[in-house]
Amino acid sequence: MLRSVVGGAQVAAASLLLAVPAGAQVSEPGGPATAAQARAFVEEAEARLLLLSNRQSRADWVSQTYITDDTEKLSAEANQVLVGATMEYAKAATRYDRLNLPEDLRRKLTLLKLAAIPLPAPSDPKLQAELTQITKWMEGVYGKGKYCRGAGGKDCLDINSIERLMAQSRNYDELLEVWKGWRTISPPMRPKYERFVQLANQGARDLGYKDLGAYWRSNYDMPAEAFSADLDRLWNQVRPLYEALHAHVRASLAKAYPGKVPEKGLIPAHLLGNIWAQSWGNVYPLVGMPSSGPGYDLTELLKAKKVDDREMVRYGERFFTSLGFEPLPPTFWERSLFVKPRDRDVVCHASAWDVDNDQDLRIKMCIEINGEDFVTIHHELGHNFYQRAYRAQPFLFRQGANDGFHEAIGDTIALSVTPGYLQKVGLLQAVPGPEGDLEYLMRLALDKVAFLPFGLLIDQWRWKVFSGEVPSSQYNAAWWDLRRKYQGIDAPVPRSEADFDPGAKYHVPANVPYMRYFLAAILQFQFHRALCREAGFTGPLHECSIYGNKAAGAKLARMLEMGQSRPWPDALYAMTGERQIDASAILDYFAPLKKWLDEQNKGRTIGWQ
Repeated sequence: MLRSVVGGAQVAAASLLLAVPAGAQVSEPGGPATAAQARAFVEEAEARLLLLSNRQSRADWVSQTYITDDTEKLSAEANQVLVGATMEYAKAATRYDRLNLPEDLRRKLTLLKLAAIPLPAPSDPKLQAELTQITKWMEGVYGKGKYCRGAGGKDCLDINSIERLMAQSRNYDELLEVWKGWRTISPPMRPKYERFVQLANQGARDLGYKDLGAYWRSNYDMPAEAFSADLDRLWNQVRPLYEALHAHVRASLAKAYPGKVPEKGLIPAHLLGNIWAQSWGNVYPLVGMPSSGPGYDLTELLKAKKVDDREMVRYGERFFTSLGFEPLPPTFWERSLFVKPRDRDVVCHASAWDVDNDQDLRIKMCIEINGEDFVTIHHELGHNFYQRAYRAQPFLFRQGANDGFHEAIGDTIALSVTPGYLQKVGLLQAVPGPEGDLEYLMRLALDKVAFLPFGLLIDQWRWKVFSGEVPSSQYNAAWWDLRRKYQGIDAPVPRSEADFDPGAKYHVPANVPYMRYFLAAILQFQFHRALCREAGFTGPLHECSIYGNKAAGAKLARMLEMGQSRPWPDALYAMTGERQIDASAILDYFAPLKKWLDEQNKGRTIGWQ
């Protein structure tokens, strides 16, 4: 789930890196601007951009699935042309700002001005070239990153190997070594990132925004300041639930690692089962949940069935066809990357692609036969079915209602991967009784609830960097200040400005905005509640799976087909009957667990400050 990012030419993070052929110019008629000129401008742009964004997607796909110096350079050169053209279109769109235009045309022009997200480039072609080279270089460094240990450094671990070790090991010293080792890949990025910030901010200022963060925050159908205030509201809704989980996990880890974890205060970041401490599901065996039945292990169920990588994906496809969606096209199975190749480096980070803005759908991930990747696949296919659903929209509307929606759809589907669903598809013989609900909710909370502050702080850090509130001399200190403030965790060893720990998280060197994941973490429960209601489900929310329900599928399809043609509150209303993002559904979902946590935490310190 949380490893996902939409690839290719789709959501705002990647879709509108627009281009014109080398030497071409954006049409700018003389004389006073007119509505007819505005419509002609948009029609010309959409036709050209549809063609050229597909070209960019193919170059990017190759650069991520065949990482070499040459493919990085070719992709960087393609991006240079694309980014430069994006800026020209965005600036040209301002010509029509003062006209009274039909709503759909005004929306397209607004989206065109925001089309350079996530990376507006400076107007100077030399600076554009420098910026694209830096971004492709940083992404390549991350994709090729390894930590080599042992005698002579011959035991080299890529990110997949590191994630497996962090998930399975309970050896304090080994976890610490690998935690530090992975973070050796990112210090070389630091000077490049500093320059990246300067260039990207210049690009944002060229479009009339004070910095890159303000530009990003303007992409949510509300003023940037109002968006920031809304995030604070949502965090305050969910914070008590997170703090209750944090207190119990901290106490459990203190028992598992005597003398290593304080009974009050911050949790050492390397002990939470994940290299970034962004989700904690792998420490479930340590949190002392009372066993109330045999339960099940999804990884073992998959292995017992001898499920391979393709069949893992087939399970996900069958979920969507059970809702009434058409199967994936044959090219999906021919062109996707499911397994890490033995002969080359690839970016294993899971992503969903729509290479031609129509039906050339793909996923790219290095599938492991385990429960986590089973759920991730359902999530990634959520992106693909969303992409295909809005393909009939005009090009500028072929995106999610906002970037949080795109992530939330996949996560909403993943919430239906319940024991009841697993039984229906033949992976589980019998559904555990309600006595196992607390175990199920705890497992899910260690992923979904634990993620909430991490999802919030990544962009909080970047926004402060982009605005200059955090100077380059304080990059790492500010990073750990935010992790302490929001997550209640700390680095297990002293860190300094010789380190660049933000760069050890893919989305920072790859320049993928992260607030979408926080929004998705809230929206998915709001969507799930609405679809379960549509399906006629009346039991506890955590027991609901919409698998096989055509009524829920039809409601979902109607919202997906809207794309970005309307402001996101309209799309939210179409799905839920509500116009405000609301965290009450996540509180409803985990209410039984919150009650149990409060009982366990009696006499314990809640919080860490």
